[in-house]
Amino acid sequence: MPVYFSLIAAVLPIMGYLFFIWKFDRYDREPFGLLFKNFTWGAVGAVFFAFICNSIFSLIVSAIFRDRKFADLTSTIIGAPVIEEIAKGFFLFITISNKNFDNFTDGIVYGGAIGLGFGMTENFLYFLSYGKDLNSWINIVFVRTMFSAVMHCVATAVFGAFLGYAKYKSLLHKIIAVPAGLALAMFIHFAWNFSVSFQATSVVGFIFMIMTISIFILAFKLAIINERRLIFEELSDEVKLGFLPDGHLDIIAFNRKGLIDGINPKDKNNYLKSAVALAFKKRQLNFVGARQKAEFQNEVNLLRTKISGYLNWNSGE
Repeated sequence: MPVYFSLIAAVLPIMGYLFFIWKFDRYDREPFGLLFKNFTWGAVGAVFFAFICNSIFSLIVSAIFRDRKFADLTSTIIGAPVIEEIAKGFFLFITISNKNFDNFTDGIVYGGAIGLGFGMTENFLYFLSYGKDLNSWINIVFVRTMFSAVMHCVATAVFGAFLGYAKYKSLLHKIIAVPAGLALAMFIHFAWNFSVSFQATSVVGFIFMIMTISIFILAFKLAIINERRLIFEELSDEVKLGFLPDGHLDIIAFNRKGLIDGINPKDKNNYLKSAVALAFKKRQLNFVGARQKAEFQNEVNLLRTKISGYLNWNSGE
């Protein structure tokens, strides 16, 4: 098949997936520039490092086991899940230092973006290498777009979710969550690679991935619902303290459309973002250490001041 067909088949569906996970995070949507940096790392940086490490691993295995088929199988089943998940997940340790990466859902989004970038580049290389005729090309495009690339997305998103969960937790939570998240990402990758490496277990692999993707989507949805509950709880206190009008609580928590009484229509989006940011910052304030409490309390106060400015926009009329 012509190269540009493979390029289009690799890029377009993945960009659709990327837009979906970005848009699905409805309450605290991530800056697209930061999201795209993670995607680019997956597409370029992680692929580069994984290629080098996979090549070294394959050489070592081939030197130990003279059977080429066994060596290739070992690299696919053992080497790839370990090396590629570390290569993809590495960038999350950089992103997590950014203030925009502050919860479970953010970890899903950033991790998923890295996985999709990796899957896109890998898909393109596979489409070029194994799509020798139209039928084989269509088959590989379907399988890798619907399953293999999504597996990369889900695996790294799982690791990101564990990092996001642990960010403002205790050291013990971090010590447990980081290796547990990475191990689960590797297991998902291993289970897929293992099952589709043998004809007898390939059906099991597709069933496993369908179930894994379904659980992932459900977990993502539940995370959004949990965010809504968190926003409602934290901002209910703001209503009691007089920082927010009672009538605004449902609008903010349920992300309702339309105008908001007392808010300049031009400021509506910024008002909603500030209110949501206040809710998350207040919740994080409960978990940060003593040295960070003053900083977080200051941010809470600044957000309250900002919100007050939006509420008083027409006070001079």
